[in-house]
Amino acid sequence: MIDFARVQKELQECSRDMESSGIKVAPKSDNLARLTGTIPGPISSPYEGGTFQIDITLPDGYPFEPPKMQFATKVCQSGAICLDILKDQWSPALTLKTALLSVQALLSAPEPDDPQDAVVAQQYLRDHQTFVGTARYWTETFAKTSSLGVEEKVQKLVEMGFPEALARSALESVGGDENSALEKLCSG
Repeated sequence: MIDFARVQKELQECSRDMESSGIKVAPKSDNLARLTGTIPGPISSPYEGGTFQIDITLPDGYPFEPPKMQFATKVCQSGAICLDILKDQWSPALTLKTALLSVQALLSAPEPDDPQDAVVAQQYLRDHQTFVGTARYWTETFAKTSSLGVEEKVQKLVEMGFPEALARSALESVGGDENSALEKLCSG
């Protein structure tokens, strides 16, 4: 059974430290087993300046079993995260915040010898400049908030064929992120 008292304590800790760490964790709804984590892209990496959302699902055995984490913000072809502490190296002494900090560190120093995506790992090893350029492009495209104002974003979505009220509602529900709003609108 999930220790919900611990989960609430971890959410409070993340909320207190958000200014200094940039790490944020919030429930997706009233269900504390489904969370969204947010991490800033590491400084001096191709992900710098981006904000990355991570879907977090807590298994019934949490904190004795690791949380399941997957990038919601596109960082590569798959959103999967290959990190030992999210598998066999998990310990109940770890927290959601430490797991998210480890994900952030993985963006800064990828592990191409233990990849989730073999194609990206090969690119990292054999054509590093292309890897960096691709990572920067994905960050610019999917992880940076557009400088457009709300009305411009609504207009853009309306021009794509979505009703204005639906476009406005989708933008509000995702904090103004037009890429997330578009995904939400397309998924129904």
